[in-house]
Amino acid sequence: MNPVHDPDVVYLADHSVLLAIPAFVPAFLVAGLVIYLAVRDRKAEAAENAENAKHGPSENEEEN
Repeated sequence: MNPVHDPDVVYLADHSVLLAIPAFVPAFLVAGLVIYLAVRDRKAEAAENAENAKHGPSENEEEN
């Protein structure tokens, strides 16, 4: 019997996909951490800029 034409043959997922999963998990964790830190820094900078605009320039900025 030729397995290519056999209707009872079921092809399952390729094992290389399963072996690649451990490589993707750390990559997604690192990417998530970088995105989290970038968003946090932008929010902190926006809050700092809003506070400076509210209170006027600080003493350090007046010297420059």
